[in-house]
Amino acid sequence: MVKARNLLLSIINNVLDMAWIESGKLELDENYFQAGTILKEVYEVFDSKAKSKNIDFTYEMNVNHEYILCDKTKVQEILINLVSNAIKFTPEGGKVILKTSKISCDQEGFSKIKTEVIDNGIGIGKDYLPTLFDSFTRERNTTVGKVAGTGLGMSIVKKLVNVMNGSIEVETELGKGTKFTLVLQHKVVDNNLFLTKTDMSLVDEQQILQGKHVLLAEDNDLNAEIAITILEDMGLIVERVEDGIRCVAKMEQMPAKSYDLILMDIQMPRMDGYKATQTIRQLSNKDKTTIPIIALTANAFEEDRKKAVAQGMNGHISKPIDVDKIEKVDNKYKISYS
Repeated sequence: MVKARNLLLSIINNVLDMAWIESGKLELDENYFQAGTILKEVYEVFDSKAKSKNIDFTYEMNVNHEYILCDKTKVQEILINLVSNAIKFTPEGGKVILKTSKISCDQEGFSKIKTEVIDNGIGIGKDYLPTLFDSFTRERNTTVGKVAGTGLGMSIVKKLVNVMNGSIEVETELGKGTKFTLVLQHKVVDNNLFLTKTDMSLVDEQQILQGKHVLLAEDNDLNAEIAITILEDMGLIVERVEDGIRCVAKMEQMPAKSYDLILMDIQMPRMDGYKATQTIRQLSNKDKTTIPIIALTANAFEEDRKKAVAQGMNGHISKPIDVDKIEKVDNKYKISYS
């Protein structure tokens, strides 16, 4: 009963995914993530499953901790489909390898990452290969063998790869195994903009925020008063400026590391939050350019969050301020708290 229910849920989710893709309404929810984390999390999902089948499941990470701009969920959805099939169609005692490496990329500021999923399982017949990525197609040796599946997984993989302007290739031999090679190109970011996540398992998040200095750029007096009250209740020390020009001036005048974080309103007179962020990112002092900046806006639409990230901001919070979101963004980046 549980297997049947899970399969039904999988079919429903896959059909919904396919509907969004084919309608052209699927949008990538891109943000910066560490390439190694994406791979490791996929490995951890299947580690116990592989062990239960006595499969030697290994992963190799050959990308030097680059932060890449991507839709983490969609990238992992691709990899989960590939790894799931590899483990599903590899007999007990077999071997599955998840391997990622950088390859040559001609476009400056971008990185091409190649991920291979290799198994020594049952392989794929040559007659089935032409329809491998079609919807609702499954090879006869999997249906006869009563291996559960939706018939949509590989089609979704191919369509997601296309949405990301990537490529996927397959090499296989019946009875010997299969290798899928996924290549995706991502924008990369200076690692100095991001810090290692703090281990929060033993530390209270509220204590982490105590005494941190925040520069608040907000032109509306009432909004500023509300924000300052909330932030000070969290133990933060807040200094306010009324527009983007004053925010940039403060960053230029004050010594580096005077502030741990900037909360930047988007719509301000004289200079808006986007322009102020761009200007700060171009300051000559490297320690000042890497300060985390969080957008504050009344708009909660996905395109607003994407624009904030594209303009060099590290996060996006909709007004009214959500304390939990500040803590999450604050803890996501390695902010110098000295």
